[in-house]
Amino acid sequence: MKFRTAAVQYKLSDIETFKQFEAQVTHYVRNASEYGVQFLLFPEFLTTQLLSIGDENGKALGIDKLPSFTEQYLQLFVSLAKEYNMYIVGGTHVVDVGNGKRRNAAHLFHPNGQIDVQHKIHLTPTEVTEWDMTPGDGVEVFQTVFGKVAMLTCYDIEFPEIVRIARAKGADVIFCPSCTDDRHGFYRVRYCCHARTIENQIYVVATGTVGSLRKVDFMRANFGQAAIIAPNDIPFPPGGIIAEGVVNDDMLVVGDLDISLLEDVRQNGSVMTWRDRRTDLYTDWVEHE
Repeated sequence: MKFRTAAVQYKLSDIETFKQFEAQVTHYVRNASEYGVQFLLFPEFLTTQLLSIGDENGKALGIDKLPSFTEQYLQLFVSLAKEYNMYIVGGTHVVDVGNGKRRNAAHLFHPNGQIDVQHKIHLTPTEVTEWDMTPGDGVEVFQTVFGKVAMLTCYDIEFPEIVRIARAKGADVIFCPSCTDDRHGFYRVRYCCHARTIENQIYVVATGTVGSLRKVDFMRANFGQAAIIAPNDIPFPPGGIIAEGVVNDDMLVVGDLDISLLEDVRQNGSVMTWRDRRTDLYTDWVEHE
């Protein structure tokens, strides 16, 4: 099975209305549709752009106000997924989960209107101490017409065990929305994406925010580059990069994923890292499921 995917290097800039956010998001979806994209990824924290709308005094809204945009966010992406017959990972959005708790949640919008959600499992110090968020508590895998996929956000991809769980549950593609403010954070995420493709013989589609929100604390600097990454084996590019963007540019990165090639390398690859894991020496998640 083959399908075309794309990742948005979403350029953050201060806005004044939700309509401006809607117009920017719609632009990327429309652009992707012109390239025949069937599965589109937006980055982590793209909706922090809404905080720059500000209050009556022009001061940026606090993170506690972001969940107030949830209904508009959901309506926008549901309508776009339907209109363009496209699966869309709408980046992440901060949601209320009750008892005064907030989570950073990745959303998968299906063309039929279905919405799947994966809460970020591992939180950065800023998310905990500055934004008072709570972590998710499980890894989900989602069925699509193109097979099973998972959404693991930014820091999550740096934990091999979590991706093992997703793969053991049948995921062939990990979508990784990210948001990093400097080269150090960007390369941590990027190198880990490459490692996860090799360890699990899967694809990883990753992207991050670019641009700057001058009004919004902790979003004033962004360093991002989208990439569509494959295992390093003969059917794929030697460097494992199917496609990648220009660092920090506002752009769309497009590439084709062939799931049958993953099956080939799992059975007859130069190495077979998924098959050859030594569960007699270290615990395998499948044994406990």
